[in-house]
Formats: sequence, C-alpha cells, structure tokens
Amino acid sequence: MEKQPQNEIAPLAQGEVKKPRQHFNSLEAQRQRLKAWLQVHGIISTLTARRELDILAPAARVHELRHRFGLLIDLVWIKEPTDCGRLHRVGLYVYRPEVEV
Repeated sequence: MEKQPQNEIAPLAQGEVKKPRQHFNSLEAQRQRLKAWLQVHGIISTLTARRELDILAPAARVHELRHRFGLLIDLVWIKEPTDCGRLHRVGLYVYRPEVEV
C-alpha cells in the first residue's frame, strides 16, 4: 500500500505570483481602522479603540499616525469606566484635521 503525502501544497502555476496574506489585525489594518474612525467621529478613547476597533495598543497606532503620516492628534487624559465598572485613567485622542486652503 502506497502512502499518500499529507498536507502537500500544490505548486504555483506558471506565471502565478504568491500574494502576501492580508490580515485583519495587521498594523496597517489597525492604523486604517483608527484613522477612519477619527475622520468620522473626531475622538476616540483607549477603551473604545480596544473594544470597537480591536486595537489592543491604540497609543502605538496613534504615535504612528502622528509621526509617520503627519496626522494632528491631541491627547487628553480622562477617567472612563471599563466594562466591569472600574474607573481608569485613559487617553482620549482628539483628531484635528488640517484646514484645507
């Protein structure tokens, strides 16, 4: 009895290029979700970014949007309750779109 290879990946067809996987939670995807939210709503808290956008480190994504992409985002410290009701000091990020000339 001949053994069948398991989990063998088929070779690419001639001329076919392997495409990189698009991950929902890649850093780029997180930045895009955060940027889109800020452009619509203007503000977002750390807890809202975690809960609504599935961004566990929103401060890092805000830093990237500020320093790599030049967005004007201010930080205001607020106290906000978590889902279990405890108050925490969290960042509230305020987007300041550039005035078009």
